[in-house]
Amino acid sequence: MTKTVLIVAALALALGGCSDSNKAAADKAAADAKAAAEKAAAATKDAADKAAAATKDAADKAAAATADAANKAADATKDAMKAAAPAPADTMKK
Repeated sequence: MTKTVLIVAALALALGGCSDSNKAAADKAAADAKAAAEKAAAATKDAADKAAAATKDAADKAAAATADAANKAADATKDAMKAAAPAPADTMKK
């Protein structure tokens, strides 16, 4: 996008020439090209900010899901160990 804007600005300057009668047109073309470049830069920054926020959100959700899965696995392991433990011997025989 930036290359396109710069090419358009260069073409406008080349076609406009350096004469005083075309200076206003060249100045307007340069101003338009600058405005387009600024809009493109703002759109790029906005897209990058949104992508960074989405990536952080996804990472946070993945971390929470991993922690939840680890806790459930630990609980299941405890339950399995309790089930596998031998029953206590009857110490009070009659």
